[in-house]
Order: sequence, then C-alpha cells, then structure tokens
Amino acid sequence: MTYPKTLVIIPAFNEEASIAYVIGLIHQHAPWADIAVINDGSSDATGAIAEACGAFVLHLPHNVGIGAAVQTGFMFADQRGYAVTVQNDGDGQHDPREIPLLVGHLVESGADLVIGSRYIEDRGYVTPVSRRVGIILLAKVISRITGQPFTDPTSGFRASGRRTIQLCARIYPHDYPEPEAVVLLHRAGLRLSEIPVTMNPRYGGTSSITPLKSGMYMFKVLLAIFIGLLRRAPSLDGT
Repeated sequence: MTYPKTLVIIPAFNEEASIAYVIGLIHQHAPWADIAVINDGSSDATGAIAEACGAFVLHLPHNVGIGAAVQTGFMFADQRGYAVTVQNDGDGQHDPREIPLLVGHLVESGADLVIGSRYIEDRGYVTPVSRRVGIILLAKVISRITGQPFTDPTSGFRASGRRTIQLCARIYPHDYPEPEAVVLLHRAGLRLSEIPVTMNPRYGGTSSITPLKSGMYMFKVLLAIFIGLLRRAPSLDGT
C-alpha cells in the first residue's frame, strides 16, 4: 500500500542504550516514516545518538514526563502536516516491524486511533502479576465507560490519524496519558480500535515501575479518569 505522511514519535528519557537500535529498526521496517525523538531532559547521550541516527530531535529543557513529551510530538506533527503518527517507545519493547500493521489498519479501517494490544493474542509476553491485575481492572472500567471492549488501554504502541493528532496537540493528559487518552478520544467522538501486537523485553536500561508503583498508578489513573468524566467532553473544533 501507499502509506500516508507518517511521523514516528519516540518519547525518550535516558535511553542511550537502546535508542540507536530502535531508530535503526524503524528505518528498516518503516522507511517511509520520519522519526521525532522527544529527548525528555535526558542526562545521558540519548539526544546526541538520536541526532546521529538521522532523527528529528526535540530537546526538552528538563524532564516533563511522558504525557507532555508525547504531546510535544503531536504538536510537531500537527505543525508539519503529518497525516499519521505512531507512538513507539525508545526502550525496544515496541517492535517497529509492526508499524506497517498499525498504520495499515488505521488507513483501511477508517479508525482515528489504533492501539497495539499485548493481550488479544497470547504471544508470550509476560506481565508481572500486580500489573496484569491492574490492567485487567482498568480495561474493564474503560470498556464500560466507552461501551467498547478494550484489552490493553495502557499500551503506548499506537497509531493516530489526522483528527487525533489535531486534538492531542491541543488537549492531552499529562499524568496517565495512555488510558486517559482512550476515554478522552471516545468522548470527543473519535473512532478507536485495537489490534494484536508483539511486545518484547526492554532492549536496554531498567524499568522504574515497581509493584508498589504499579498499584499506585492504577489507583491514580482510575481517579483521574473519573474526575475527567465530570468535565465537558472535548470537541474537535476547539470550542
């Protein structure tokens, strides 16, 4: 197929061990796409390595967190007129070989957002028990709110169409962006979809998520979602 103008957004904080590997795979498996690395206040060589690999690099002055970093990518994509964005982590867990699947499904289905789910099919990805229980609970709550089944609302491996780009450049959750964004986009009347993908172990670095942090995350994100439901639904035209 002929792919639309695509930007791969990589939020990255101290990912010098894996960023070149990830960019190389994207160049190999999605050569039509541009790459924007959002260097989220890294104290290592993440930004310099990404620049050497040919990516656009947006250097944030300090660590602002995943939500603000991803929104920076959406703003860049909106200003540059990209039709599609793909969010891809910089640690190697998201497989760039599957970027064509996400973009292809986005185009063919007419969806505004396609989420790559670890749990539609069993492909061997092992989630710690505490996190898996939290994700199941979160998926059930979001499925009930939206009236649409979701299995992996915390997945950050997702493709967005033009309407999603424009809305997320203007409004995007900062604290718990992935699950909150699912509810936000649904309330804005956008079309959402999930497809199965394969997730890998981290290529480099270490995760900061502990069982305690995982439990607190689930509590806080549910609270944030319920508070968000009290606000007026977002509109595509900005009114």
